[in-house]
Amino acid sequence: MSEILESPIEFVANHIKTYVATNGEDGHMWQGVPCLLLTTTGRKSGAQRRCALIYGMDGNDYIVVASRGGDANHPLWYKNMLDEPTVTLQVKGDVFQATASTIAEGADRDRLWNAMAAIWPDYNTYAEKTERRIPLVRLTRI
Repeated sequence: MSEILESPIEFVANHIKTYVATNGEDGHMWQGVPCLLLTTTGRKSGAQRRCALIYGMDGNDYIVVASRGGDANHPLWYKNMLDEPTVTLQVKGDVFQATASTIAEGADRDRLWNAMAAIWPDYNTYAEKTERRIPLVRLTRI
């Protein structure tokens, strides 16, 4: 497997390194919420890029929010997964491939947005800060 590039943001990179080193024993729970590690393929570089994301569950699927803290632009991981939807997840010590898909507008998206905002209430603040519709992503184990 090729080298995986971590976030350039130091506290995020440290979180990821700790998560990987401990198989998620330290890092799966962050500020009281569950986190997974998502590895995408860079759409321009082809490099493997890993980030830590808060997640929720919908049945057996993992749900993540492409919020980027309410920034005007989508996060790079989201842009990468649009080009290459096969991604790698690590949830605690379990590492596996998944297919990423954007959840369409409608009642299901509304239900899942509310579920994610219950886990991390700042998502509602992020949505108010930006003009863009923040995507929700379903990650389905392959």
